[in-house]
Amino acid sequence: MTRIAITGALGRMGTLLIQEAAKVKDMQLVAGLDVVGAGKTLPGGVIVKDALQLESVLRESEPDVLIDFTIAKAAANNVCTAANLGINLVVGTTGFSPEQHSQMRKAIEGHVAAVITPNFSLGVNVFWKLVADAAAALKDYDIEIIEAHHNQKKDAPSGTALATVEAIKRALGDKEVMHGRQGIMPRGKEIGVHAVRGGDIVGDHTVLFAGPGERLEIKHQAHSRTAFASGAVRAADWVVGKGPGIYSMADVLASR
Repeated sequence: MTRIAITGALGRMGTLLIQEAAKVKDMQLVAGLDVVGAGKTLPGGVIVKDALQLESVLRESEPDVLIDFTIAKAAANNVCTAANLGINLVVGTTGFSPEQHSQMRKAIEGHVAAVITPNFSLGVNVFWKLVADAAAALKDYDIEIIEAHHNQKKDAPSGTALATVEAIKRALGDKEVMHGRQGIMPRGKEIGVHAVRGGDIVGDHTVLFAGPGERLEIKHQAHSRTAFASGAVRAADWVVGKGPGIYSMADVLASR
């Protein structure tokens, strides 16, 4: 039985995570926390606790895994708290600063196993591989990344877009990155990155490779956050029993 705790349990992702976890045999929700709604009842009779009580709730409920889809500042603290208690992690929060990344890595390494990725959808992880393969084959083509999300998303560009840049850099070596363009901006060999925010767009990512007389576009569109939730729940089931360290969704998929 995999025992899970979820931060942001009453949010959009938290609700979907609980629904997806309920579909998995031998997985049990033992704690749900949120900054609002303490005292509400979650499926299975779990009572929502105040997020500020994270440490005491984790000590009492003894989960195997904490799943966090919140905001960067809160998530960095949540990760360190859980890691100090020996609880494994699945983290889909984005927008971390380099300092927060370092703080989390220090807490995790040598202590617990964690799957951390800006995107848990299975399709996006295939998308990254396709993009890297295309970049390696089309070395001299211009590369532009366009991402679009809902109007409430706080960080830009998206964590998925930044991970896409890194996939391309691994294929081609380090390249300059240009975030948007304005004024007189002759194009060089940079990777262009553009962020769109509007409406209720769940998440669109397109990589455009433009060369002489042609262009290739590789696109992933998320129609529902369920794609992220199901991948995160799968990662939570997978991470239990793994050696300490930080893993990616590619590691989870490789075990199929």
